[in-house]
Amino acid sequence: MCEQGYKKTTSDHCVFVKSFSNDDFIILLLYVDDMLIIGKDVSKIKRLKKQLGESFATKDLGVAKQIVGIIIIRERKERKLWLSQEHYIKRCCRDSRCKMRKS
Repeated sequence: MCEQGYKKTTSDHCVFVKSFSNDDFIILLLYVDDMLIIGKDVSKIKRLKKQLGESFATKDLGVAKQIVGIIIIRERKERKLWLSQEHYIKRCCRDSRCKMRKS
């Protein structure tokens, strides 16, 4: 990815960022065999997908609803995004036998 101008973040070596002019960017998250591409410019995302498809066997699963156990919830009209780890938290509580309280 670095050859294409992406920079690995110092906080997570599975996250790559490429900055473009006028505050545009693409964030590429890799985890084992999962990939999430985030960006504003759909044509740049399509170009990246094409480049990746030339080097790797890829399968486009469409708009992401989940990655590595994190649920992605969107309200596109309001331009809002939520990330939820509710299932992970419930599993941790079940495994440690703690009780969940409703807030």
